[in-house]
Amino acid sequence: MGTRTRPWKGEPVTKNDTGAERLLYGCMGLGGAWDTTRYGTADIAAAEAAVEAALDSGITVFDHADIYRHGKAEAVFGEVLARAPGLRERIVLQTKCGIRLADGERPGMYDLRGETIIRRVEESLVRLRTDVIDVLLLHRPDPLADPEDIAEALTSLHRQGLVRRFGVSNMSGAQISLLQTFLELPLAANQLEMSLHRRDWLEGGVLVNTPEAASTGFPLGTVEHCRSTGIRLQAWGALAQGRFTGRQETPAELATARLVGSLAEAKGTSPETVLLWWLQRHPSRIAPVIGSARPERIRACADAARRDPELTHEEWYELWITARGAALP
Repeated sequence: MGTRTRPWKGEPVTKNDTGAERLLYGCMGLGGAWDTTRYGTADIAAAEAAVEAALDSGITVFDHADIYRHGKAEAVFGEVLARAPGLRERIVLQTKCGIRLADGERPGMYDLRGETIIRRVEESLVRLRTDVIDVLLLHRPDPLADPEDIAEALTSLHRQGLVRRFGVSNMSGAQISLLQTFLELPLAANQLEMSLHRRDWLEGGVLVNTPEAASTGFPLGTVEHCRSTGIRLQAWGALAQGRFTGRQETPAELATARLVGSLAEAKGTSPETVLLWWLQRHPSRIAPVIGSARPERIRACADAARRDPELTHEEWYELWITARGAALP
């Protein structure tokens, strides 16, 4: 990765630097239903509208996975690229592999065998209609995986020019460290569920030496490991599934939604942006992934791509404490 410490100062995006962007568009919602039926023209049109909204909002990193919509998310995105000459050169294309969906009587499982990684990448390249993936993430840890075997596969993909950079998703600092031991190429990213609702990544560190410490379940040291090694944290589920911008299920969520709305109004932006700013304000340089397929919701996030996080120290803490519904220890 580059040596930038503040990626939100308007530097030009380079496809070899995943750290150059502070907001990603997650393509899981593209491609129609979660089944194996073929996508149609309406699905392609919806994907084009979502991509256009993301680009209009200053987003140029697009996040995929081979399993999204049973491969249809990648396929409709490939249709969008085919219909827009020059678009591929303007964007960073990221995808993931490592999960196998259930098939008949066979249950869903994880599979990070080297030969499987290579085959999945080749299939993604065909669906995406491109000759190179900018960033490949390993989607979930596979307990049976051999890190040396994984490293050999990733190195081969890189040498063939099929993948530029690599990262992981949903992995702990210890798991990342083990893989990196066998891999000469530096891992560039770790994508975790992180939001104002999903706060275990944050609270695990401050609850040390308290009775609540065991309740988070988040592996301590993961955020610190990524920060110290230059691995970019990406936050999936960053908008908390609408808990603070639409539906509220608890008194704490209702109070947080009111606070988010008040801050948005005071700062001349959207509630979605305030939620993303809360993540981006963290010194670990968290890059949120927004996954809505609705163009209006995508555009509501534009200020998070174009403006510095405008939350004071006190405002950031007020959001956190309100969302957790209790004072800090």
